Amino acid sequence: MESSAKNDRTYGCAPYAVAVVHGGPGAAGEMASVARELAHERGVLEPLQTATSLEGQVDELRLTLEACAALPVTLIGFSWGAWLSYILAAWHPALVHKLVLVSSGPFEERYVDMLRQTRLARLNAAHQAQWQAANVALGDPANTDKDAWLARLGALTDLTDLYDPIPSPSEDHEPVTASGAIFQAVWARAAEWRRSGKLLELAQHIRCPVVALHGDYDPHPARGVQEPLSARLKDFRFVMLGHCGHTPWRERQARAAFYQAVRLELPAPLAPDWNANAQP
Repeated sequence: MESSAKNDRTYGCAPYAVAVVHGGPGAAGEMASVARELAHERGVLEPLQTATSLEGQVDELRLTLEACAALPVTLIGFSWGAWLSYILAAWHPALVHKLVLVSSGPFEERYVDMLRQTRLARLNAAHQAQWQAANVALGDPANTDKDAWLARLGALTDLTDLYDPIPSPSEDHEPVTASGAIFQAVWARAAEWRRSGKLLELAQHIRCPVVALHGDYDPHPARGVQEPLSARLKDFRFVMLGHCGHTPWRERQARAAFYQAVRLELPAPLAPDWNANAQP
């Protein structure tokens, strides 16, 4: 059974030893379909981030895990959620059994221009102009329509980030809420941490195994994840997914391989007679 509260949704029934962490920042609910798929064999927690600061999101995630998860938990973080999960694991290592970083952003500033140029090259002139306008609007403190601009930016990334997309099931759309205010506040801080090197320095505090899953078509450079983390983490593996963009579960040719790779990293499934539709 799926249930929800202010800052979390649960799928299947307890124990919730796996949590999926959405991206954005500010795209709460985008991993609902991943949670539903994995909940066929185990309980899954979907924390929803509402805090408007980086530190606030880390603390919010910590509180949700402590209240709802079977600790230590396996965290599956997507995009910004990969960074958020990584930061939480560095600050609160006792809470995390394993990190699965899906389509993470690059950990060093030198890869950012490559990401930007790849995306722009995949857009026509009109869409490039819209892309630039959306980024300017999101960075403008005086702009009061940030949610709409973030949604527009999300639509454009569907053009740049997906290789061979399949339509999202209708039930995946309703829970997703794009918050431009959260995006602006949190991302500015996260980007500064990357520029300064503070983000990568946190690797020295990671104690759990880390696995990165990355699509070969993802405009986020795979080298920007694989090279920095493999040089700093004691237990790190990198898995490249072929014919796959930034959102693997929406990729026709990579969806099955993605779920297979994720399941290999999770705790053992619950007993065969476990009922995923039972009341938690």
